Amino acid sequence: MATDTTEVKAIARYVRMSPYKVRRVLDQIRGRSYREALIILEFMPYRSCEPVLKVLRSAAANAEHNAGLDRTELVITQAYANQGPVLKRFQPRAQGRAYQIRKPTCHITVAVAAEVTAAK
Repeated sequence: MATDTTEVKAIARYVRMSPYKVRRVLDQIRGRSYREALIILEFMPYRSCEPVLKVLRSAAANAEHNAGLDRTELVITQAYANQGPVLKRFQPRAQGRAYQIRKPTCHITVAVAAEVTAAK
């Protein structure tokens, strides 16, 4: 029996947020169904839920439009956040010193695929 698992993904690049904080949210939705992930992201209290939700909706739209998959049957197969470039800023401190402030960015990737059903 051949398995046809079309995986469709969406990427949000240069999100002004630490990848560490985004991974905390992605760990909760990885492996879940699309509808379940939407509910989880809607009610989680973290700021990183907003860009993750946007990427998830984009991945579902890509799956529906480009691959012809049904949104109700989607499952999140991959969800990860890689580190992007770090914006370096300086803040004045005591005795004329410059204190470096690092503002991290990340690239959020979410991949979805149709749920595999058992053959009858």
